[in-house]
Amino acid sequence: MQNSYHLGRQPILNRQQELVAYELLFRNSSHRNEAIVPDDFLATLDVIQHAFSTLGASSVLGDKLGFINVSADLLMSDVLELLPPQQVVLEILETVDITPTIIERCLALKKKGFKLALDDIIHLDDTQKSLLPHLSFAKLEVMDMQAAQMSALIKELRPYPLQILAEKVDNPDQHQLCMQLGFDLFQGYYFAKPTILSGSKPQPSQMALLRLLGLINSNADNHDIELSFKHSPDLTINLLKLVNSVGSGTPKKIDSLAAAITVLGRRQLGRWIHLLAYVQQSGKNIGSNPLVQTAAIRGKFMELLALKKKPRDQSFADQAFMVGMFSLIDVLFNAPLQELIEPLNLNDDVRDALTGRNNALGELLNQALLAEDNDPQINNEIPCDFDALLSAMSWANELG
Repeated sequence: MQNSYHLGRQPILNRQQELVAYELLFRNSSHRNEAIVPDDFLATLDVIQHAFSTLGASSVLGDKLGFINVSADLLMSDVLELLPPQQVVLEILETVDITPTIIERCLALKKKGFKLALDDIIHLDDTQKSLLPHLSFAKLEVMDMQAAQMSALIKELRPYPLQILAEKVDNPDQHQLCMQLGFDLFQGYYFAKPTILSGSKPQPSQMALLRLLGLINSNADNHDIELSFKHSPDLTINLLKLVNSVGSGTPKKIDSLAAAITVLGRRQLGRWIHLLAYVQQSGKNIGSNPLVQTAAIRGKFMELLALKKKPRDQSFADQAFMVGMFSLIDVLFNAPLQELIEPLNLNDDVRDALTGRNNALGELLNQALLAEDNDPQINNEIPCDFDALLSAMSWANELG
């Protein structure tokens, strides 16, 4: 399926067999627990998109660390700054040539708060040793190593302020040996094979992404960027997940697109859109996806109703648009509503309206649903505002 995502997640345990982290892994499908990786750079971009945008860090990692493989190209890329540094371990692949430029970049990333790991160590050369003082983790691939080789490597690594991880521990004998040798962390099939997180996702259209890129690159006003997001409910959902993935400290309640754009910042927003444009394989425009079109009409209709009800309250209108647009995400993503809105960190009033509680936004949602059913009289007191409904439909048609 072109509209599907697959993400591998393998536990990393400490000496007490407590879960402390996950390694996030590229997967081609949900059927085979392995990966055919034609390009390390693109594979990790795929992991980043699904873990921190499609699903959201809170859903994938919870409060645990996430190890992500990085090639030399990705290590030097600005894409890494999309990630929440306090929760991400950048796992430098064994194929990376440790040059002075790479070391300088590692120092800069460490200063930003990222933790660094060196992957698949089977011996230590001088260039690798120059990186050791800056690492938080060293990963030894123990499957084909003899005990004497592992012991010698651990002895070399111990003077450095890092944790030593035994990778590819596949049976109890290997685990027992690694415990005796003094490894700090453990990963392998003996504990758990990677779990594959799979699902379907709506693909944002290339035109929507290009339009947003044009606005970002031309330093457009935030209001214009917000309007462009309103054209693409699927992009907006991913934007909110991203805001909560990269945020730190006390989460901010997001009650409008404008707030999400402000919290994320123009620079981060541009990088995220570039990432989406880079990894996207195909997409449908709003006119060819009836669910996205209905969500857009509903959001705009509710926004117009809110402005008529409270003409001077733009915040209320923004919240109404959000409720209308997110009211179909359970159908759009084929997953329970509560599960989908949890990582979005929505304003309480928006959340209550979506979960069926009777507040002012919920009343507007009920009006929108009845209007879609062609009910000429919403109730005895409030006639259906067909002018607003037609305006919303016209607005959505223009987007197509």
